[in-house]
Formats: sequence, structure tokens, C-alpha cells
Amino acid sequence: MPEILIETAEALETEVAVAADTVPEVVEETAEVIAPETAVDLASVEETSEVVEVAVIPVVKEVKEKEVISEVTYIALSLEDLVTELQNTLSNNPVNKIKEQVDGIKNAFNTKFGALLAEKKSAFLEAGGNAIDFQFSTPEKGAYNTLLSEYKKKRDGHYNSIEKQMNDNLDTRMQVIESLKDLIDNGNANTMYKDFRVLQDTWRSIGAVSKTRYNDTWKTYHHHVERFYDLLHLSNDFRDLDFKNNLEEKLKIILRAEELAAAADVNDAFKELQDLHKIWKEDIGPVAKEVREDVWQKFSAVTKKIHDRRHEHFRDMKSKYQEIINEKLAIVARLDAYDTSKNKTHKEWRSSIDDVEKLRQEYFNAGKLPYAKSEEVWLKFKAATKKFNSAKNHFYKDEKSEQQENLKKKLALIEIAESLKESEDWNMATEAMKKIQSDWKHIGHVPRKFSDDIWTKFKAACNAYFDRYHEQKNAISKEQQEVVDAKKAFLETIKEEKTHTKETVLEAISTWKELGPLPRDVRHLEGKFNKQIDRLLEGLSLDKKEVSMLKFVNVVDGLLATEDFRRLDSEQLFVRKKMDEVVKEMQQLENNLGFFSNAKDDNPLVLNVKNRVEEFKEDLEIWKEKLRYLRKLDY
Repeated sequence: MPEILIETAEALETEVAVAADTVPEVVEETAEVIAPETAVDLASVEETSEVVEVAVIPVVKEVKEKEVISEVTYIALSLEDLVTELQNTLSNNPVNKIKEQVDGIKNAFNTKFGALLAEKKSAFLEAGGNAIDFQFSTPEKGAYNTLLSEYKKKRDGHYNSIEKQMNDNLDTRMQVIESLKDLIDNGNANTMYKDFRVLQDTWRSIGAVSKTRYNDTWKTYHHHVERFYDLLHLSNDFRDLDFKNNLEEKLKIILRAEELAAAADVNDAFKELQDLHKIWKEDIGPVAKEVREDVWQKFSAVTKKIHDRRHEHFRDMKSKYQEIINEKLAIVARLDAYDTSKNKTHKEWRSSIDDVEKLRQEYFNAGKLPYAKSEEVWLKFKAATKKFNSAKNHFYKDEKSEQQENLKKKLALIEIAESLKESEDWNMATEAMKKIQSDWKHIGHVPRKFSDDIWTKFKAACNAYFDRYHEQKNAISKEQQEVVDAKKAFLETIKEEKTHTKETVLEAISTWKELGPLPRDVRHLEGKFNKQIDRLLEGLSLDKKEVSMLKFVNVVDGLLATEDFRRLDSEQLFVRKKMDEVVKEMQQLENNLGFFSNAKDDNPLVLNVKNRVEEFKEDLEIWKEKLRYLRKLDY
């Protein structure tokens, strides 16, 4: 007598079942912050003496887009996941590169823990407690505080180390200045120029010093460089050679600046221009007086071109802000008007959650705004999102109460299965097992944290009974032996097959079925046959999906023909598990793409992630097709 489908109800209602207590939250908070540009503007650098003098003036503050993704990325995580994220961030990144990530985690953690704390305090007060006696913490809070303290110690240590290094650099620069003064006063005329070049190389190799001391040391150094060149007039050959080399280097800088003036990315061009000015000022010495002004004017002119392009770029951005605001407000209106009143099942809510997630993505993809312009729009967006989340959370709160009742019913079925697994009254026990398996399928969801455990216990009791049930049916009759011999002979014929088409492969599958079912203890021949069919299919010019489905259908039809219902159940559970895995992989990759928001579309890493997402989508469609096929089977 055949066994019937053993299946949890969680796996029957939707293609990818999700228990109510693990439904992903729709993000309620995010942030769009546009920080003012604070880079030093070197457009007004002036060269007015034999040694290059650079006057650094503040740039007029421009609005520069800077996406702060912490709220968007972290607010959907649980407290435990936020602690894990903070641990990973501290472990895998330099401490001076993670301020934005740490701030995002802090904001999300404080928001979530603050809400939890308020809830617990409210419950404490309602129960008659005194506010002064209220205390509350969690293991996650303790771990979070420890990690945050660790971060602060590492951060302070890092910047203390930088400060010490800058002080050491200052001492080294002062030593070079003293050596230069001594060279001017006491140097050997035969070796003076060579010694001077060594001091120049040493100066250029010294690292940064504090901003408060930079200009003084630089001016002092170049004052004595001028003194040295005045002294060097006795050796014009050396001086002229130095002027010539400096001129060549400055002409190279002008040529590179002209290339930057035509570059597509004006922000990158501006950043590199800053570096060029630093090299001009610090690394290259003076040029001959007769060309000095001309060289500087060329560099100054191309610098102005880059600055003009940059200012025009930001003016264009400002003109688009109102368009972005209007688009975002339209999306907020759609979100606020979204109707959830007809949602009665988890599947319907899952669809609504997907719809809202698409609206969220549209909102963020509409563009970024300065904080002053985005705050009002963002508050409206957050309010609309909160309205949806409140309705969703109300539904799942009621759903959890129903799941507790379902849990009690399934525990009762496990007790019955346990009592029947050793029975030898095959007719009675088999019918009873069929009945409780059918009841199990129709009960409904249970809380996720119990789902796997109770399913394992129920499945073990059922399998124990049916293993015993099939053992007493394993005797092979004369007719069954003839089927075994015929299939073995047919299998050898297929192994020798050299040429084949899709039609011949399907004909071979049909012939194998027509030969009849195999006895239970020789069903390993089915596996050998399936391997040969797989080999033949892989040699055909068919697309990936068709080959995969032909293989799958062949295996599943074989299980159905032999009434191996337990393996059919397992196959369905396996397919669902693979779908879950593929969906999680896709979600992880799509989340990762959020960290590359500033990367260009042709970035190799971004392209690789997008290609992998597409591959997972193809795989998911194949697994869905397999599940649809299994659902159509009548067993």
C-alpha cells in the first residue's frame, strides 16, 4: 500500500515559504546627506619670487553629493546582526576608513534599542513599577558597548600615532633646515651642490606636518634655498642645469593639467589638480627668471579652466534639484495611497512588501539632494513607509497567535506517529499514517523556531514505520526478475549508443518505463539509467533550462512509477531549499551593490556582481519550473 505525501504546511502555501516572525521589515529610515565641499582651492596660487610661493585661499563652498547609506543599509538589521556587522567592520577594515559605517551602525542600533527600551519601560510602569527602579539591558547591548569602546581606543591610537609621526616629521624638517644653513655658511665649494641635492631629496621624502607649522617651515626652508642659489652664482653651470630640469618638470605638469581640463569626470580632474599644485609647490624648485612668469601664467590659466568647469557642473546640479524633489514626492504619494485592506494571507502581504520595496528603490534612484532640501521630503517618505509597516505588523501579530495553535496540533500528530511506528498491523497503521500526514499538510504555519525541529521528529516517526512496511514487500517474483533482466540488457544497449537526438533519448526513456517497475531492492538500476540519460542529454545542443528539465522529469517520473513517494517528498523539499538558497544569494549580492553606489557602471567588480545576479535569476526560474512540475503530479 503506497505511502502518501509527507509535507509541512509551511512548504505548501507559497513557492518559497516564509514564517511570519521572519518576514523582512520594510526599511523605515534612511538618510540622504550632501556634505559641503571643503577642498582647498589652489586656483589662486601665485608664483612671485625665485622660489615658488603658493598662496592657498579658501574655496567658495560648493554642494557635493555624498551618500550616507548607513540608515538605508543598517536599519533593517536586528540588534544581533548589527553587533555582528560592527564586529566585521572593525576586523576587516583600517580604523581610519570606517567612520561612516560605524556611525551608520550606531544610529541604527541606538534607534532600535531605544525603541525596545521604551517598550520595556512602558510595560514595567504599567505593571506598577517605579521609574527610578527600572533597569534593562541585553547581551547584544553589552557586546555593542564593548565593540564601540574597542573602536574608540583603536581610533584614538591611530590619530595619536599620526600626531607623533607629524611631530617627528617636523623635527626632521628642522634638521634639514639647519643642515642647509650650515651648508651655506660652511660648505665645501667642490661638493656643495651635491650636498644640496641630497638635502633636497631628504626634504621631499619627509612626510606631513601639522597644518599650523606647515607654512612656517616651508617658507623658512625656501628662504634658505634662495640663499643657496644666490651663493651658487659662482657656479652657473650647476644652477642652469637645475633650472633646466625644473622647467622640464613644470612643463610636464602643465601638459597633464591641459589633459585634465578636457577630462570627462570634472571631480576627479579637480582632485588630481590639487595634487599637481602640491608637486609644483613642494617637489619642484625654481626656474630661470626670464621664463618664470610665462610658465606660471600657463599653469594658472589651465587651472582656471578646470575650476570654471567644476563650478558649472555644480550649477547644473542645483538646477535639477526641483525635478528630483517632484519625482520623490510623486513616489511618496503612491506609497501613501497604497491599499493593504484586502491582504488576508501571507502570500498577499509578501506581494505587497515586494511592491513597497520597488517604490523604495524608485525613491532612492530618483537622485540625491542636499540635506536642507531633502529633509522635508524624507519625513513624508518615512511617514508613508511607517503607515505601511504598521498595517503589516498588525497582520503578523495576529498570525503568530494562530501559529501557536497550529504548533499544538502538530505536536499531537507527532505523538500519534510515535505510537504507530512499531505497529505490525499493517493495514490499520498504514491508513492511520496516511491520515495524520494529510492532517499535517492542512494545519498551517507554525513559528519558524519550532518548524524544523517538529518536522524532523514527525518525518523520523513516519519513515521508521514505512521502512519496516517496505521490508516485508521486498521478495522478488519470477515476473519481477524478468523485468530486472530486461532492463539490465536495455541499459547495456544505451551504454553503447554513439549517435542520438532528443527524440531518440525521449524514446529510450519511454521504452524503459514500458519494461515495467523494478523491485525495491534493485532500484539502483534506475540511478544507472538516469546517469546514461544525463550523458546523452549533455551531448545535445539544447539550452541549459531544457536539459535540466529533461533530466529532472526523467528522475521524477521514475520515482512516481515506482511509487517512491518518500523520495518525491524529499525532492520537493530539496527544490524549495534550493530556491531559498538562490533567493538569499541574490539578495546578498544586491545588498552588496549598495556599497558600490559611487562606482561607475563599467567597474569590473560591479559588472561581475550584476552578472552573478543574472545567473542566479536563471537558476531560480529553473527551480521554480521544477516545483511547478512536482505540484502537477497526482500521488
